[in-house]
Amino acid sequence: MISAMQARVCQQWVKRLVLVAAVLMVAAAYGLFGQPEAHPAFAVASIKQNTSNWNERTQHPMGAGYQPGGRLTATNASLKLLIQFAYADHDDSMLGHSLPLLASQVVGGPSWIDSVGYDIEAKPESATDPKHAWLMLQTLLADRFKLALHRETRDLPVYDLTAAKGGFKLPPPKDVDCVSFPPGTTPHYVPGKVDCGYVPLLMDPTGLRMEGSKVHMADLIRELAMALGRPVSDKTGFTGEFDLNLSFTADDALMGFPGYGGTDDPGGARLPSDRNLLNIFAALEEQLGLKLTPAKGPVEVLVVDHAERSTAN
Repeated sequence: MISAMQARVCQQWVKRLVLVAAVLMVAAAYGLFGQPEAHPAFAVASIKQNTSNWNERTQHPMGAGYQPGGRLTATNASLKLLIQFAYADHDDSMLGHSLPLLASQVVGGPSWIDSVGYDIEAKPESATDPKHAWLMLQTLLADRFKLALHRETRDLPVYDLTAAKGGFKLPPPKDVDCVSFPPGTTPHYVPGKVDCGYVPLLMDPTGLRMEGSKVHMADLIRELAMALGRPVSDKTGFTGEFDLNLSFTADDALMGFPGYGGTDDPGGARLPSDRNLLNIFAALEEQLGLKLTPAKGPVEVLVVDHAERSTAN
């Protein structure tokens, strides 16, 4: 059974990875850091500061969640986290499984943008498509938080992913019937089919796991970046598919987890380490024949020039 501490940490991790499914699953045909040609706005929007403790955020991180047609709700979400989702590149091969920008890709601004949570209820005047829903969120942040930001490319810590010295150990994909979820739809179980290409990070009493069917290298890299808290560059040259089952223990390299000191880390309980398991670096090399090497490289970031606390309405 999973301990209470493990459950709390798991909930904190879910807040980062599942927020889009419950908050911003309006999908996304809006490119990374793109600038809108128009500025559509929600017809009605309520924003209130949430007064619960930061560590209580993950007990129920989302309210009613996304509703078809463009309605948006969020519970105890920081402005920084909202920025991470509003400006993310959701239109990618990971259909239906949108991920936010890394916290390290949102820099600047007052300290409270990562420590004060807000409850949001926003509705469009009429049903809207995913692209306009994302633009409406950006407009809402600019209007209620007086948010101003700009793009920069900075030389930041990254990881390079290459083949290990002994070569790839990537299991060939099994022949399964795949299902995909177009942007704007919620991934769900379909009897007899597998959500191919999706790489969830799972926690159980024996450690952490990443698994998936018919995975491409880009699918693995997205999850590695979220766990490590920094971008990962694909230098493997591998273009095929493989099945993934990677097991490892937690350590200080997992900067994307609560309790490990990442740039959006609220603190809280750390995941217990298991000396019988390899850390993520050694596990990648031994189990998949892949190697992560710390490096520096150009990373596009959003720089917050100005932000004000939103008043209750």
